[in-house]
Amino acid sequence: MSLDLLTYLFIGGSFALYIGIAIWARAGSTKEFYVAGGGVPPIANGMATAADWMSAASFISLAGIVSFIGRDGTAYLMGWTGGYVLLAMLLAPYLRKFGKFTVPDFVGDRYYSNTARTIAVICTIVISFTYVAGQMRGVGIVFSRYLHVDINTGVIIGMAIVFFYAVLGGMKGITYTQVAQYVVLILAFMVPAIFLSMQVTGHFLPQTGLGATLENGKSVLTTLNELSVELGFAEYTAGKKTTIDIFFLTAALMCGTAGLPHVIVRFFTVPRVKDARLSAGWALIFIAILYTTVPAVAGFGRVNLIQTINGQDKAGVAYAEMPSWFKNWENAGLIAWNDKNGDGKVHYSAGDAFKGKPAFGDGRVDGNADMQRITTNPSDGVNEVYVDRDIMVLANPEIAQLPNWVIALVAAGAVAAALSTAAGLLLVISTSISHDLMKKTLNPNITDKQELMYARLAAIVAILIAGYFGINPPGFVAQVVALAFGLAASSVFPVIIMGIFSTRMNTQGAVSGMLVGLVSTMSYIIYFKFMGGSADQLILGISPEGFGTVGMILNFIVAYVVSSMTPPPPEEIQHIVEDIRIPRGAGAAHAH
Repeated sequence: MSLDLLTYLFIGGSFALYIGIAIWARAGSTKEFYVAGGGVPPIANGMATAADWMSAASFISLAGIVSFIGRDGTAYLMGWTGGYVLLAMLLAPYLRKFGKFTVPDFVGDRYYSNTARTIAVICTIVISFTYVAGQMRGVGIVFSRYLHVDINTGVIIGMAIVFFYAVLGGMKGITYTQVAQYVVLILAFMVPAIFLSMQVTGHFLPQTGLGATLENGKSVLTTLNELSVELGFAEYTAGKKTTIDIFFLTAALMCGTAGLPHVIVRFFTVPRVKDARLSAGWALIFIAILYTTVPAVAGFGRVNLIQTINGQDKAGVAYAEMPSWFKNWENAGLIAWNDKNGDGKVHYSAGDAFKGKPAFGDGRVDGNADMQRITTNPSDGVNEVYVDRDIMVLANPEIAQLPNWVIALVAAGAVAAALSTAAGLLLVISTSISHDLMKKTLNPNITDKQELMYARLAAIVAILIAGYFGINPPGFVAQVVALAFGLAASSVFPVIIMGIFSTRMNTQGAVSGMLVGLVSTMSYIIYFKFMGGSADQLILGISPEGFGTVGMILNFIVAYVVSSMTPPPPEEIQHIVEDIRIPRGAGAAHAH
């Protein structure tokens, strides 16, 4: 069976499954729309949480970024996994006991202020839109390759699918859809990883394969180091980022994970606090399966990519003899070749592939374009190939010449990863607007039915805006998502931590801290990502992705200083804060 037909079957079959589940689990009340009725079993909630948390960045982009930048990419591994542990152990049980299933709801009630609630709504929406842009780009990348459409059309198709099951099913539909999506995405990640490990090292488990010895008598990492140095790249195991930047990036990703609103709400979909802890444990197991495999997939993929493009003798391969996968991804605009020396061979090494900013504005070229139209400069080096790092996981099965059904499975898994997180984020946006802004702040008298209508309308608008950011993203998938984590770390995380563990933290401190954290981090990101800030202007060498940690520190300091200079919270609030830290049961999650 042809790859195209298999891809249509796998992706189409998975879509039919997701939509069928959404129809079966259609939300009929705000409680079902917001928290799935509070009756999801822990193991199912663990799978749904894992699918919600492991986005397109985890599935598509994480192995790619580790593959291309080596050791520095481990900051993403440490930050995201460590952040989940922090969330499960330090925040989720207390928030679950407090009984508020959205961040703005917690902030509004804990800090007895609609102003604080509104600022938390703004923070939540900014974080969620930044995050969802990465998911939509991931969907566009998959569809551009496998459905033979351009990335923009792929984004629009993804918007339509998410619209259907997120707006119709709410959290109830999304939860059970995400259980199915987890199964699809983990199979799609692990099956090719096992194939690759067997092919490259002879080991069944990728985790052990990474430390294996290859036919050349050297380990995978030693081989990668030597290949990288020969081609002019830095050693794979050497770091380029400064230690402080690695530390700040890891901390931003970790604390940002703990403050992500679409993951926090997951702990309200189970009946009891005990079940919230159990589902957190299950989710960690399900997440670890993929995350412990990522370094191996990155290493195997990098070896395969270099050897396939340059040939075993590193002399380059004639373009006419390049395998079909190269030309397939070239047509999708995610790989491009420019014959700088006119020898008809493809040479991949360190250096810019192209001079200037062709077609896509970031160094990529439309695969169907005439390569000779691009201005080149000998000082760029001999590199003739542009490779978008977001394709590494998707292209790996083709590079390794795995069976067509494996390639089709990976496509379905990538779509599942992107759509599962996108749906969760869009629900958070719609909930923030309908429940926290409309019901709790602007118009408390609206009925349950009207609130549900507002939630669905907000989801529709959110999907349209998310689609725009997916078509016009500020970077590749993992970068975009890292920015969202930085914003979460600098704005939401401190106000939740202080709200749980400090009886002295008051409205003035929380509002001041959130504003300072959010504005400082957003300003830094906008300056360096959109206004042309250069690397030598970075404060202490801290990248925009890592600046969320600085914003978080500023948030804590400002909140502490302002709260100490203003009156303490009312006594009843202080008693509530003390009560939620007492380890005893809580009632069912509620929507009001």
